[in-house]
Amino acid sequence: MILLSIARVLKFALQDFVRNFWVSLVTVTILILSLFSVNFLVVVDYISQQAIKSVEAKIDLSLYLNTDAAEEDISVLKRELESIAGVAQVNYVSKTQALETFQTKNRDNQSIQEALREVGKNPLSPSLVVQAKELSGYETVINSLDKLSKYTLIESKDFDDHKSLLQSMNTVTARTRQIMLLVSFIFIAITVLVVFNAVRIAIYTHRKEIGVMKLVGASNWFIRAPFLVEAVLYSFLGVIVVIAIFYPFIHLLQPYLGSFLNTASVDLVGYFNSNFIYIFGVEFLGASLINITASSLAVGKYVKV
Repeated sequence: MILLSIARVLKFALQDFVRNFWVSLVTVTILILSLFSVNFLVVVDYISQQAIKSVEAKIDLSLYLNTDAAEEDISVLKRELESIAGVAQVNYVSKTQALETFQTKNRDNQSIQEALREVGKNPLSPSLVVQAKELSGYETVINSLDKLSKYTLIESKDFDDHKSLLQSMNTVTARTRQIMLLVSFIFIAITVLVVFNAVRIAIYTHRKEIGVMKLVGASNWFIRAPFLVEAVLYSFLGVIVVIAIFYPFIHLLQPYLGSFLNTASVDLVGYFNSNFIYIFGVEFLGASLINITASSLAVGKYVKV
């Protein structure tokens, strides 16, 4: 008996979906736009995180030392820096290495090469390049500098430009996320209204059948169920179509991300594959909940059961 009732509910839901095909199409289309905007928000969040990681991997804190600093003192300072919590590694760049790097970078600049020849000696300072495990580690290093025994060896430090860049990236990412959230909420609100009206139209179409079901003693659940099942059907179709559209989209986007972020570690397709169940499962459940809520409101208002 229960199976028969379920079969009838599914039958009525499918019949209504087909009867009001254009209304159903509009409802599913709005839902697709909503889900696409949510997925695009996931893409923006993933790209921003990868961009920040890419920049963080290239960030370091350069401590420029006195030109006459003794090698032994530099070694002591290096060990003290390595002992600071959050520091991944400390690399020593000698005056000779600094000059070679500088000449290589400016080998096509004849005026700089000529200036170096006129000076006649190495004008560059040795340095210690500190790489932290995470961005907050640099703040720890900077705050600890004056406590180091060989602090007087440090002539200057270079980190503020990197910090400003990351802050700018975080600001842009946060604003983009806010815009996409707003767009998603707008589409979700439109989806609720469209589903609400779609169910109202369905109730009007089936008003005679609903009246007959009431007369023969049909339960409230049996009258409500087809509309709720139809709401879930909207969600299911919306998610399926979004998957079919979104995967080609991220496949096209993937090659440009690697070149734009200048890293091969960006794998947007792999990210969606590894989180497929979580991303689209949550979207299906969320869309179903929203649609069922809208359907329940419509049924309760217009069927009066």
